[in-house]
Amino acid sequence: MTTTRFGEIEPSNDVGAQYPALSGPSEPPYQSTHEAAAVNRLRKRLREELSTRLSEHIKGDESSGRVPIGSTQRKQLAESILHEVAEVHAQDELRDSATGGMLVDPDTEQRVITAVLDEVFGLAGLEPLLADTSVENINVNGDRVFVKYADGRRAHLAPLVGSDHELVDLIRDLATRSGVEERRFDRGSPIVNFQLPGGERVSAVMAVTDRPSVSIRRHRFARVTLAELRENGTIDLVLESFLTALVRAKRNILVTGGTAIGKTTMLRGLASAIPPWERLITIEDVFELALGDDAEAHPDVVAMQAREPNIEGQGEISLSDLVWQSLRMSPDRVIVGEVRGPEVIPLTNAMSMGNDGSMGTLHSSSSRGAFTKLAAYAVQGSERLPIEATNLLVASALHFVVHLDKPRDDNSKRVVSSIREVVDADDRQVVSNEVWRPGPNLRAVPGAPLRAETLDLLVDAGYDPDLAERREGWWQP
Repeated sequence: MTTTRFGEIEPSNDVGAQYPALSGPSEPPYQSTHEAAAVNRLRKRLREELSTRLSEHIKGDESSGRVPIGSTQRKQLAESILHEVAEVHAQDELRDSATGGMLVDPDTEQRVITAVLDEVFGLAGLEPLLADTSVENINVNGDRVFVKYADGRRAHLAPLVGSDHELVDLIRDLATRSGVEERRFDRGSPIVNFQLPGGERVSAVMAVTDRPSVSIRRHRFARVTLAELRENGTIDLVLESFLTALVRAKRNILVTGGTAIGKTTMLRGLASAIPPWERLITIEDVFELALGDDAEAHPDVVAMQAREPNIEGQGEISLSDLVWQSLRMSPDRVIVGEVRGPEVIPLTNAMSMGNDGSMGTLHSSSSRGAFTKLAAYAVQGSERLPIEATNLLVASALHFVVHLDKPRDDNSKRVVSSIREVVDADDRQVVSNEVWRPGPNLRAVPGAPLRAETLDLLVDAGYDPDLAERREGWWQP
């Protein structure tokens, strides 16, 4: 492999050597192109009919109210479908004079069936990339595959599939079995978002792009505590004490930062400080937080996911709908995976109606910019609140904004860079104090003093303000 002028790795000509599993399942040598064509016809038909019939089965369960089958039963159903299709295909081959009645021998037929099962349930060429824990992001543009590693390196790898059509089929198969409902992916619904079994987030588009494209983001810390974030260098000892106290004092917190900066990971870390007896409602457009997976840390969790409209344009359930519903479910805290629209109104209402300690994340380039983003989202809601009313609502609901950034001395890391305490609203702006501000390398250093009542509250919750005075330098691990 050679390095390009962009610092990427050129795809190796020996695909099997670079990523053995990318070469596809082992197939027997063919005696002729006629035999190879027969195997290709069989494989294509198996893939197409399996995708269609699995999708129809899921729709049937959904429309009749039946409990969706689990992954094991779904694979068994898929294998049964493949054997049925293979038998019908053999009969059709015998009748089709254009193919000369070419049948695939039983051993080869079984190998093809196994290969299709592996493709559909083994994530096809994605398997070796997902198995590599150093891979953080995977981006596929047609036959061009790019990965980003946890240490910041980027590489250009061999294609995952043979064609754009196969890539669309792969995304459809993954989306079909991704969660509590089918997620369509076709020209009528050219955008799809879902979660893989391992927790990776998938976002794919077609038709609106020149070639189908899929982006896969992996959270390297499916379960993480603030102590582990300190060990990882995201926060230091003083910030660990401070953030833990914020959570235990039931302060409402918004985590901000750019794309792929670690907002969800920070939200998980903050949630680790929530006492186990509290009832949590999590609300996401795609399941990612998975707080309920740790029954010891969070035994009482209801995870809710937004639902896209069906083919008739009906049945949509938005994040805003779910936030309103969560208020009727006796939550101690409401946690929104990402605030990105009019759900900001019900969320801030939830925060100011006794659900203190609620949290969410927001895309923002700075901690101060979060307030402008919130006001812009609020305007999209049915309430059409003016900015003055929105700022009053935000000021009465939100207590702290925790902002993440990349330090200048290590671009592969993510660190807490700024923390703002919300004080009040003054007409067209939210008044806040930056109690932790970006230092010379963007790691947070002490800034404006906390208000006296806030400091007392945090000290009662376990914060040791003397740590900041005793710290050696501006970052104490």
